[in-house]
Amino acid sequence: MSRRAYSEINLHITWHVKDDEPILRDAIEDHLHRHFRERVDAEPGVFWRGSGGTGDHVHVVVSISPEVPISEWVGRLKGESSHYINHVIVNRKLLHWQGGYGVVSFGTKDLPWVLGYVCDQRRLHAERRTHERLERTEPVQDDKPAEAGS
Repeated sequence: MSRRAYSEINLHITWHVKDDEPILRDAIEDHLHRHFRERVDAEPGVFWRGSGGTGDHVHVVVSISPEVPISEWVGRLKGESSHYINHVIVNRKLLHWQGGYGVVSFGTKDLPWVLGYVCDQRRLHAERRTHERLERTEPVQDDKPAEAGS
């Protein structure tokens, strides 16, 4: 694909700590989000917008170029971040991510709202004012059987 293509691809990505253990707090959380930013800044075609979360999950907001394979990049970010926390910060096996993630694309005009949502996670979860679409990490299950030809 041409590197001279114009694109506005904004992504909100979320994933959970294995077994939803609430281990992301204090210094661990600070190191983790700083690491996310450093890794994103080092990745060609990925542009940092922000991150946040609670004790058991994270949210990352980026803009990407069309050349970036999203699932591969998210997999690397998850793996690098747990390795960093476990081997550099705490020197023990503490952080393990659950398999999978949720990703939602959004328009540039919604960037301030999405960043506000991500940065205010602790309060929004405490008040039970979350948006399911931005918290989802599992596919939606359709109760209806697929029709023939679909």
